[in-house]
Amino acid sequence: MITGAETGKGSVVRSIWKGAISFGLVTIPVKLYSATETKDVSFHQVRRSDGSRIKYKRVAAVDGEEVAYGDIAKGFELSNGETVVLTDEDFKDLPLTTSRTIDVLQFVPLEQLDPIFFEKSYYLEPDKAGTKPYVLLRDALEQSGRVAVVKVALRNRESLAALRVRDGVFVLETMLWPDEVRTPDFGFLDEDVEVRAQELAMAGSLIETLTGEFDASQYKDSYREALEAVIEAKVEGREVVQPADTQPTAGTVVDLMAALRASVEAAKQGRPAAAEAAAPETAPAKKAPAKKTSPKKAEKTDAAKPAKRNTRKSA
Repeated sequence: MITGAETGKGSVVRSIWKGAISFGLVTIPVKLYSATETKDVSFHQVRRSDGSRIKYKRVAAVDGEEVAYGDIAKGFELSNGETVVLTDEDFKDLPLTTSRTIDVLQFVPLEQLDPIFFEKSYYLEPDKAGTKPYVLLRDALEQSGRVAVVKVALRNRESLAALRVRDGVFVLETMLWPDEVRTPDFGFLDEDVEVRAQELAMAGSLIETLTGEFDASQYKDSYREALEAVIEAKVEGREVVQPADTQPTAGTVVDLMAALRASVEAAKQGRPAAAEAAAPETAPAKKAPAKKTSPKKAEKTDAAKPAKRNTRKSA
């Protein structure tokens, strides 16, 4: 929780950027704070025998000599193998017009922004002189039901970003540029995949059974908790107990309809479906190498006629 320049734990959180939101002729001075933190278990590389830390030296590849930090520059490698060296002076004169400004470009409905573009989240806190225009823009933006598309430069890199409201505070979501999002090009998108009506109905039933209101507090990082337990056990000299694995092993052949049906029943009863879906009675091992049924024969034997669906989405 960020309150001013401190967290709920008492540790100081410093603003990482100071500038202003530019909204027409209105300028709102703000400070930028990281809105998220990664709670991962960090490790050091050490020597296995005694835990001694591993250190690295910066050396030049051409002669192996160690290079001082102040002598390091950025280099761009050309296609012919040559390197162009860029210094701080070269970067200083680049035209970053939004270097200290969050420039509002337009307002759009949030649903038009694909989450794949979102990169990192920041909170914006107004300076005292900017509190009133900050609140004015915040309330107007909330009432409009839209978000602002903006441009901002952070750490000498200009980014597209979205400005939205969360819990009464502006959140700046930096975004990737369109040419930074890769186009999916997978072979199965050009295949005609047959999905039976019963399978589609059963999958829909599973979705409906698991549908609910999103509450982030009900989820936790089980892997991190288990890893911390392993570390604690090692510190205390206790034996590490491995948790039971209820997931089907790689290569397990599961009948799709049986797995869906078991999943629906398990979801209704609130128990894990993985073990039941992979049980021998629902997916006999002898059926794994069974011959494929020709499409024409399948049409005669299936109760419902297969519906051919091309999974390639139109542009």
